[in-house]
Amino acid sequence: MTLTRLEKAALGISGVTALAIGGCILAAPHVFYASYGIALGSDASLLSELRAPAAGLAAFGALMLAGIVRGTLSRVSMIVALTVFLAFPAGRLFGIVADGMPSGGILGALVVELAIAALCLVAFRHRLRAPERLRRGYPAA
Repeated sequence: MTLTRLEKAALGISGVTALAIGGCILAAPHVFYASYGIALGSDASLLSELRAPAAGLAAFGALMLAGIVRGTLSRVSMIVALTVFLAFPAGRLFGIVADGMPSGGILGALVVELAIAALCLVAFRHRLRAPERLRRGYPAA
């Protein structure tokens, strides 16, 4: 699949962001979370629970970036980018309702995640629509 410049930009921004955040948490969780005012301590179980999804986020970031250079991965990369950058803000908004307001750093992360989600929705909007034959009730080829 050939990507537009906007689609490439959306995947690039999404991929670099996810890879960087996941990689930072994986490599240095204390430093990353301290930037939000969160002290982690030395509990190996907690650190493992933070590093595991961080590795997944980094892998998803790499997949988003791979979709830019490998046409066969483009569709999957778009789905991953949308999933990650819609799920993160959804989880944060749920947390605000359930737990109250987090720190300013977390709210800043929410704003960035919402901006990336909006970019992805705009960039991929024409690919999110069902093909004409499906809208008319014909089965996929």
